[in-house]
Formats: sequence, structure tokens, C-alpha cells
Amino acid sequence: MPITDLLEKNSKLYGNEVALVEINPELKEEQRVTWKEYELIQPTSSAFYRRQITWSVFDEKANRVANMLLDRGISKGQKCSILLMNCLEWLPIYFGILKAGAIAVPLNFRFTSEEIQYCLDASDADVLFYGPEFIGRIENIAESIKSTTLLYYVGDQCPAYAEDYYRQVTNCSSLAPKILVQDTDDGAIYFSSGTTGFPKAILLKHEALMQSARMEAIHHETTKEDTFLCIPPLYHTGAKMHWFGSLYTGSRAVILKGNSPKAILSAVSNEECTIVWLLVPWAQDILAAIESGNINLNDYKVSQWRLMHIGAQPVPPSLIKHWLKYFPNHKYDTNYGLSESTGPGCVHLGMENIHKVGAIGVPGYGWRTKIVDEQNNPVKQGDVGELCVKGPGVMVEYYKNPEATAEVLENGWLHTGDMAMLDEDGFIFLVDRKKDVIITGGENLYPVQIESFLMTNNKIHDAAVIGLPDERLGEIAAAIVQVKEGMELSEDELNQFCRELPRYKRPRKIIFAPVIRNATGKIDKVKLREMYGGTRLVEKQNKS
Repeated sequence: MPITDLLEKNSKLYGNEVALVEINPELKEEQRVTWKEYELIQPTSSAFYRRQITWSVFDEKANRVANMLLDRGISKGQKCSILLMNCLEWLPIYFGILKAGAIAVPLNFRFTSEEIQYCLDASDADVLFYGPEFIGRIENIAESIKSTTLLYYVGDQCPAYAEDYYRQVTNCSSLAPKILVQDTDDGAIYFSSGTTGFPKAILLKHEALMQSARMEAIHHETTKEDTFLCIPPLYHTGAKMHWFGSLYTGSRAVILKGNSPKAILSAVSNEECTIVWLLVPWAQDILAAIESGNINLNDYKVSQWRLMHIGAQPVPPSLIKHWLKYFPNHKYDTNYGLSESTGPGCVHLGMENIHKVGAIGVPGYGWRTKIVDEQNNPVKQGDVGELCVKGPGVMVEYYKNPEATAEVLENGWLHTGDMAMLDEDGFIFLVDRKKDVIITGGENLYPVQIESFLMTNNKIHDAAVIGLPDERLGEIAAAIVQVKEGMELSEDELNQFCRELPRYKRPRKIIFAPVIRNATGKIDKVKLREMYGGTRLVEKQNKS
């Protein structure tokens, strides 16, 4: 069953019920629009505080996109890229591409012009949908891409070199196109985060997308009555595949164009959200706002909020213990995954296992796991090795890159590049990224472990640990520490705090500075190494 069948089912069963709400907290609340008005005037997301569409309108809009593409000669298997900020148009365009039998290629909104062009070339994209935020970047490459790529502009005042999306799609049929889409068909290409150079194109089938939807609904017991708050960027498998739980159950979702504590809690309160997926920095910011008095929880309706879950990165156990102080009735889950495994959930903690906070959990629905050494042999329980996963969500390949594919895929097993260990109860603990392990004086240091310890200090807002070159030890651990606003923390005080760590794990250098994270909340260690002369950068320069 292809993922598009779920949208058509919801349209038939729940046609007049709200499917998607978009909220732009930067605008005034009186700027609202109903789904009927939306059909008539096609407003752009920059004009209104709140917009919504029903399941039937969602499906009709996807059909119009599909028929528009088919009318322009796009055939089954061709690639269509999406470069949009989160908005109400995003998902109908995505599903319209799939309904045409084409392959959807979401692009990171932080990509530079060079990276956009690289990804269009790497995925063989024939179409690009893009929004007003990217006019400058597309103008830089328009001359070189417009001869091979059909450009659809999703916004007001369409540039001369692009097609006006709103004008074109309005004139297309709202009936489902007669294109046979099967679960064995290729459905999407997602790009890796590009932390080791240009990103790799990850090819996924429809059956992998469907597995993700079914798994999300099962893991979080999603029902028709739930409302999911979607905050992270939709180009990322994390946000998209968590929303797939709403698609699977026909339940409502809210797309929030902002991530401040006030915006998040206002959306939870006003839209009566029950499930919220947060990134670590946003959870930290909410807690900081509550403790500083900038947020009063009594001003918000949060009693219906039943589940807070976090993914995309290791979660400090201290953060969840702190969270439960203010939200004691929340269920909690953490979700582990990669774009190569169709997003989060191949390993998950499970809502019933909050006593195991700190672990990434157990194999997810339909998944198997193993932890292996350098020779691909299973390690003993308690030993550190590379985490491998196998299941229906494993990617087909890195598109047009057989060498890179062979490095990570073996007999259906995906080598994740993450170092992990299995405890006595069968729970998997993530130790660190293989490439981030610091080797100091012959000892392996796992930055995540040190970061988790640092985060137990109530004066620290965020922390990252990287390797710096050292003549005697090879490399040493350096801690980038971001102190909470309004607090003071000296180097001597922090060194004293770190005496609780074994000597070889203590940071040898402390840098008080902001911790840089990417759009999905992961610590951007590549940039931090570039800023502070980290060892991976030195190695790269020595090889060149």
C-alpha cells in the first residue's frame, strides 16, 4: 500500500474535518483564514496568522499538483524537489508529487546556492518548487539550472524565470490522476546532513514511508482524537515521519512557524495539542523560560498534552528529570533513527520505559538491531561497538553512489556509524558518532557521555565536546559550554565540578561560548571544529 492511499482514505472518511493548521506567531491573531476562503483566494503563508485545510481539500490540492506535473510532461519516476519553509502548501505539494508517480526530493532550507545546485544534479531533479525566502539563492543558479529544471515559484510576485505555482495549479483538475502507484515504487530522495562534505542522496520506497507511518502510530498510540504539533522543518525525515502518525490515523496536526517557548506553549494551549516532538534546545528553552519567570504555565492550557518526545540527538537524562518536575504527568519517548532508515523509530525508548531515560531504547516496530566490532562480529553485552539496524525502512541505496552504499549496507543491515552498547536489560545506549570518538593517549573518549555529565550542572544551558590536537596525547577533549542566561560559571568552578569524572574523561580545555546546532537540533561539530581547530579539520588539511 503506497503512502498516498492514506490521504485518499482520510479524504473519504473525514473529508470535512481539519487535517492541517498553520500558525505564524509573528503575525496578529486576527489574521485568520478558513479552508473555504483558502480555496478561493490562495493566500500565501506570509499573509496570515492562522490557516487550515480539511482532509478533502488537502487531497484535492495534492491532485491538482499531480495533474499539473503530468500536464507538463513529468512522468513516473522523475524527480521533483521541494525548497520551502514550513507552510500549509508543503505537504499537498509533497503528496501531489507522489500521486503523479514521481519521486519527492525535499531540500534543506539552509542549503547555499552551490548546495542546492549540487542536490538538484545529484538527484536528477526535473522540477523545483521553491518559496520567496530562496529567491536570491535561486537567482544565483537560475541560468545554469532552468534549461533542465522546471521552476515553480510558491509565493507572491513570481520572478520572470519561474512559473507561478498558484496560477498554474488553480487551473488543474482536482480529481485523482490515473497513475498506478505501488508500495514497491521509489517514493522519495532525502539528503543526509552533509556533516562530512556534500550531502548524499538517500533513496526510499513507498513501503518504507508506509512502515514509518504505521510504526509512528503504534509507538505513540496515536488516535483520531490526537493533535500533533509539528515544529521542526518538514524537509527532514524526523518531522515528516512523526507527522505520518497523524496521516495514518486521520488526526489533526498543527504546523508551527516558530520555536520560541511562548509560541510553542501558545500553540499547545490554543490548538489543544496532545503530542509534541521537541528538539533538545527547545525543551531547554522552555524550562529556562519557566524558571526565569518569563513563562507562567498557569497562563496556558496544557492538561491535554499527554506526550513529549525527543529525537535527532542524544538526550541528557538530566533534561527529562528536569522536565518532569514541571510536567509530571507527561509520557515520554525518545526516538532514534537516520534518514537512511526512513527517519526516527528504528530504535525507540517506549513510553512505558521512562525509568530507562538515557537509553535510546529497544528495536522499533518491525526492526532488528545488532552491535558489532570492526570485523563485523557481535560484541559482548556491555561492550561498545557500531549499531546496525535491519528492517522495512532501510533505504534502497545512496542514489547513483554504489561505493558509498556498499560502505553502509551489508545483507540488508544498515551500519549507522553510531557507537552504542547494550545493557543488562536489553536497552541500547548511544555512546557517540564513530567519527566523533576522541582518542587521547590511547583511550577512547565518547563526547556524548561527557556532554551528558556537563548537562547535570544547573548553571549550564548547553554543552558540546570536541577533540583538539595535542602533541603528547594525540588529541584532548575540549568542552564548549554555554552558561544559562543570568548565571556565572568560572573555569575553576567547572574544573572542580568535573572532578566527579574519571581523570581521562575530564575536559582538558574549556571554552565558554554558544553551542552551535543545525536546523534539526544536532550539535554542529563540523563548525565547532572549524572554529576551534578541532582534530578532524587538522587531519583533513594534512591529507590535502
